[in-house]
Amino acid sequence: MVESFFPIEKLLEKLGSSAYEELLLFCGVKNDLHKLKEKLTTVKSVVLDAEEKQNHNRRLSDWLGKLKDACYDAEDVLDEFEVEDQRRQVMKQRSIGRKFRNFFGSSNPIAFRFRMGHQIKKIRERFDEIAKLSGEFNLIERLDDHRRVVHKEREATQPNVPPDIIGRDKDREKIIELLMQTSDGKSETVSVVPIVGIGGLGKTAVAQLVYNDQRVKEHFELKIWIRVFEDFGERQIMRKIMELIIEQIMTNYVFQGDLNTHRLQQILRDCLNGKRYLLVMDDVWNEDPEAWRNLKSLLLGGANGSKILVTTRSRKVASIMGTRGGTTGYNLQGLPFEDCLSLFMKFRTLGSVLCGKTDKRDWEFVRDNEIWQLEQMERGILPTLRLSYDQLSPHLKQCFAYCSIFPRDYQFYGDSLVQFWMAHGLLQSHNKKEELEDIGMRYLKELLSRFFFQDLSFGMLGMETFSFKMHDLMHDLAQQVAKDEFLVVNSDCQFIPKRVRHLSF
Repeated sequence: MVESFFPIEKLLEKLGSSAYEELLLFCGVKNDLHKLKEKLTTVKSVVLDAEEKQNHNRRLSDWLGKLKDACYDAEDVLDEFEVEDQRRQVMKQRSIGRKFRNFFGSSNPIAFRFRMGHQIKKIRERFDEIAKLSGEFNLIERLDDHRRVVHKEREATQPNVPPDIIGRDKDREKIIELLMQTSDGKSETVSVVPIVGIGGLGKTAVAQLVYNDQRVKEHFELKIWIRVFEDFGERQIMRKIMELIIEQIMTNYVFQGDLNTHRLQQILRDCLNGKRYLLVMDDVWNEDPEAWRNLKSLLLGGANGSKILVTTRSRKVASIMGTRGGTTGYNLQGLPFEDCLSLFMKFRTLGSVLCGKTDKRDWEFVRDNEIWQLEQMERGILPTLRLSYDQLSPHLKQCFAYCSIFPRDYQFYGDSLVQFWMAHGLLQSHNKKEELEDIGMRYLKELLSRFFFQDLSFGMLGMETFSFKMHDLMHDLAQQVAKDEFLVVNSDCQFIPKRVRHLSF
């Protein structure tokens, strides 16, 4: 589902603008909409928590759907106010006689106020009911969108190599070669090697192969593996990372509750001092340069040739964490076709479905069904890609979901897509000096840097005429998250859900 946070934010922005203040005052409904704004603000405070929990609660997902519908309907009502304002300005230029005749028509200001007052009352009642229902879900108030992905398995320390990693021998050898390089004395003693690539490509698996290789074991005195919390810039998360590293180096060390952060830093530096170590930081999301500098300053005590191997889906993270003047990292590519035949995750899911079935008709039934319908299977690739989507801001999520209305293998052009986003009101600016085109281009570059688009190609004018495409799996993901709001109508479509607001033929 496309998130509800964006429609609420957009609606509140309209209600808070000075232009609407004047218009609503003229129409005599300012007090009603002020109460609506207060109710929206209350609901907004728990929406972020609801969106993170909806995958495990069908009723909560339905509640968010009702909330989003109410927001869109409220926005439609506000649009009518804008139309009325424009009509009123035109009427000023008309004759008195024409105004007299309109007094008894539908455009009569009194009739308009009565009609709109009734609509606003209905909208308010809907939001009152939605706010009342929110109390049933024990939601936590959160006023920011700084999402934390913290699962217990993310704290795993020693990686287990999957028994069936296929087609990554060359990648392993190239990364080991980077790790074996020593400093020339001019650069930093500890260098960083980022492995960057799209979600589900196998970055962690490749890192596991490297980590457990015998040559790596012999080359480094210490090896540490941690799965990283998204927001390691926070003090308590930084402390947790230090504890994980120390626990792996000093296996018998028992932490005392009264240890302060300064003491932990001293212990960490003592553990690493003069030793050539390999630290693997798996699945890094944090894009704050200051947070990385703070963490890296604690890791510089190792001997020459120490390495930090980072896996990430973000080119920005790779750029921030990469060694200055040194390696630019390793861009992990997709597997050759022949390797994909034995690795592709959805074929694994199919294998589990067909396991033990010997009747030809059972196999033909599966063959003739759409493979992509398996997207919700727990071990499929789309749940892996969904994690990348979940990390996006509400505005980027809305822009990405919009792309679902384009056909597969569609060639996008940067300036055209930004214009589409503008026309649908998906771009918001909190800085009056920043043009919407610039905001749209910034959004687009962010999605490109996170691998939501691929096959980037530049025209004669460079960035002004670049084109790109969306991978089939990313297109499936876009359709999955947008299915309640965006719909592509084809010859097989016999029913359009009530909540759909954007159609593509």
